[in-house]
Amino acid sequence: MDRSERVDADGRIAPLLERAAEEFEQGHFDQVLSLAQQALEEHPGNAEALHYRAASQLELGDAEAAEASYRKASKLSPEDPEILLGLADLLICHPGEDRSMVEEGIALCARGRKRLGKEDGELCVELLLLEGIGLNQLGQCELALARLDEALRIDPGSVDAALERGIALFELCRFDAAERELKKVVSVAADEPWAHHYLGLLAERRGELREAKRRFSRGRRLAPEEFPPPVELSDAEFDAAVEAAVARLPAHVMKHLENVNISVEALPSEEDLLASRPPLSPCILGVFRGTPVGERSVSSAFDHFPAAIVLYQRNLERFAGTKEELIEQIGITVMHEVGHLIGLDEEDLWERGLE
Repeated sequence: MDRSERVDADGRIAPLLERAAEEFEQGHFDQVLSLAQQALEEHPGNAEALHYRAASQLELGDAEAAEASYRKASKLSPEDPEILLGLADLLICHPGEDRSMVEEGIALCARGRKRLGKEDGELCVELLLLEGIGLNQLGQCELALARLDEALRIDPGSVDAALERGIALFELCRFDAAERELKKVVSVAADEPWAHHYLGLLAERRGELREAKRRFSRGRRLAPEEFPPPVELSDAEFDAAVEAAVARLPAHVMKHLENVNISVEALPSEEDLLASRPPLSPCILGVFRGTPVGERSVSSAFDHFPAAIVLYQRNLERFAGTKEELIEQIGITVMHEVGHLIGLDEEDLWERGLE
C-alpha cells in the first residue's frame, strides 16, 4: 500500500474506529470486534484497529487471540502507552501464575510511563496501579507500595490503588495499617469484595471469628466466583492427608525426615512471618523451620534444634476449590517444604512446579 492508498484507507476507517470507541464504552464487544475487523480489511497495519480488536477479544474471553493482536499492535506502534497498557494488563491480570509474563507486563508499564506527558495523569495512574498489582503478585510488595503511593499522589481518590495498597500492606504483615486502608476503601466502595475478604483475613488473625465470617460471607456474595466456600476437612482427615503425602515421598528424601517434626497449625504466627526479610505472606500454605540439609554446622547452637515443617490448614482449605484439589495441594506443599529442607530455593521449586 503506497502513501496515497494508506491516506485513503485511514480516511475510510476513521468512522469505523469512532464507532468502535462508542461501542466499547457501552460494552458491546462483539460489535467492537466486527468494526475492528472491517477497519483491518481496509488497512491491515493500523495499530489502533488492532488495539480495538485485541481489547474486544480479551473482553470476549479469547486471551490467546488478544495477546497475538496486542503484540502485533505493539510492533507497529511500540511507544503507544495505551497499547502498552493493554498488553501489560493481559500479561499481569489474565494468565494467572505465569511469573515471566507478569515480569514482562511490569516492564511494559514502566516503559509506558516513560512515554507519558504531564497531561496524561489518568493513564499514568492506570500504569502505576497495574505495575503495583504485578509487583504484589511477585511478592515485591515494598516496591509495589512505592508505585501505589505514587498513583495515589496523582489521584488520591483511586479506590483501586487504595485497595491494592491495602493488600500490599497485608502481605508485608503491617496489619494495622492494612486494616485502616481497607476500611477506607469500604467506606467509599461498600461493595468491594476484595476489601471485605482481606478484612476477613485480618479479623481471623485476631481471633475475631464472627467478624471474619461476616466479612468472608460479604465478599463471597459480591464475587462468588472469586471466593468459593472453603473446602473444610476434619482435623483427622487433614492429618491423614498429610501422612499420605509424606508416605508418597521418594525413598532418598525420606531419610532426611527422620528427625524432622511435621505438624499442622491453623494460621502462620507473626513470629514465623517476620523471621524472614521481607516477611512471608500471611497466606503461605506451609513453612520450613531450621537449617537445610548440607548447611548444618556442629558449631552452630541453632543446628541442635530439630528442623520442622508446618502446614497451615485454613490457608490450604481456602486455596483449594474441591476436596480433591485440597488433598493434591497438601501433597504439593509437603514437597515444597521438603524441598527447602534439602536445600532448594524458591526459584528451584518454581522450576519444578512446586511454587
